[in-house]
Amino acid sequence: MAIDLKGLSPNQLNELISRAQVRQSELRREKISVLREKIVELIKSEGYSFDEVFGAARSKSSRGTGSVPPKFRNPANPEQTWTGRGKRPHWFSDALKAGKQPQDLAI
Repeated sequence: MAIDLKGLSPNQLNELISRAQVRQSELRREKISVLREKIVELIKSEGYSFDEVFGAARSKSSRGTGSVPPKFRNPANPEQTWTGRGKRPHWFSDALKAGKQPQDLAI
């Protein structure tokens, strides 16, 4: 299957390259699929499960999503608090500009 590359226009070359890359990806996925099936069959033939060998699948985030207690409170409005994480609230920045120290706002 010889292709005369010199006789192709730039657009035809780009199309050929694009189609070749797509085919290359398809072949890679097929090979991985066959390999995956072989691995699963080998694990089953030995009497184990996939999870026993590789561990149970973990969620994308291993960090907890628990809440953090607030560390600072707005003296003008005690309902406004801040944990000290993330962007500073306006009331905290305004208090610092007014000359207060962070420990003055600590709970």
